[in-house]
Amino acid sequence: MSLQPRPGILDIKPYKPGAADAPGIANPVKLSSNENPLGCSPKAAEAFKSASAKLNLYPDGGATKLREAIAKANDLDASRIVCGTGSDELLQLLGRAYLAPGDKVVQSQYGFLVYRLVAMQSGAEFISAPETDYTANVDAILEAAGDDARIVFLANPNNPTGTYISHDEIRRLREGLHATTMLVVDEAYAEYVDEPDYQTAFDLADEYDNLVVTRTFSKIHGLAAVRLGWAYADAAIIDVLNRVRGPFNVNLPAIEAGIAAINDVGFQQRSADENRQGLAYLRQQLAGMGLEVTPSVGNFVLVHFSQTPGKTAVDADAFLTKRGLIVRPVAAYGLPDALRITIGLEDQNRQIADALREFLAA
Repeated sequence: MSLQPRPGILDIKPYKPGAADAPGIANPVKLSSNENPLGCSPKAAEAFKSASAKLNLYPDGGATKLREAIAKANDLDASRIVCGTGSDELLQLLGRAYLAPGDKVVQSQYGFLVYRLVAMQSGAEFISAPETDYTANVDAILEAAGDDARIVFLANPNNPTGTYISHDEIRRLREGLHATTMLVVDEAYAEYVDEPDYQTAFDLADEYDNLVVTRTFSKIHGLAAVRLGWAYADAAIIDVLNRVRGPFNVNLPAIEAGIAAINDVGFQQRSADENRQGLAYLRQQLAGMGLEVTPSVGNFVLVHFSQTPGKTAVDADAFLTKRGLIVRPVAAYGLPDALRITIGLEDQNRQIADALREFLAA
């Protein structure tokens, strides 16, 4: 073919989402994508349905009412919020706006795969800093970043490990990075965390003009299907993102559902409570079987398997799939001996535990 894309584009392996089907199983239990097992807020669902009466209209290009609702719920400045088609789009926009071929991008060793895609799409150099016990190591990130990193991506909590670093460590990271390095703190799972030393980085985005915080409606709000996310940063960064995003990048039903979701605090609390109980149960059950489970504060667990033939992560995944239980292999993250399992409803968690107990005993 005579027409070729920019160098490096064909080296990109497209992001592969969690599987949704199990061959021969009519209604499998999907625990592969960290979705909210409670669904979404009934108020959000009703708002989405009501929006169907206005599908002939363009949405508000600035998502003004949604930004105002987000700002009120989090005590933030609405003018310093930008909304996107999932937080994924906002990560892509940061790459489009701030990365050039040859720039350096750094993440922790087992960081979210999309960060690598953002770097490769821009022709940037990508470096993964070693982790300690599957947890981001600030010193290692600082060493990898040096004085010339353009962007450092940090998921806190991290996907797929479920680990986090404290607010003090986030501050130490920001203060240790060069002033020309942007720090992007991806807080997709922040609403699930119940740890005394965890704190959102919103205050650091107020303090530093080179720190961005991203959030999503896909997890605790249960709105993964509508693709909705947002970012909070210094006004200058938000101005840049508004210049490179599409003029109507967030659709009207998503805006309406998002406003209802952010205001339904009761649903968010129920989701967090359900997850807390399920997380504790699954960690206790799996550890009791002798499986290594990385301590998680998200809505999933990372479970490690042996390399013994017949008892590997690949074997476990196949065993679960045959029983209609779909989980997430994470070899693409450099974790070939592990599976990521989303916390489901009580019965679903019990099914996973029972199936893995049977697998290990076979």
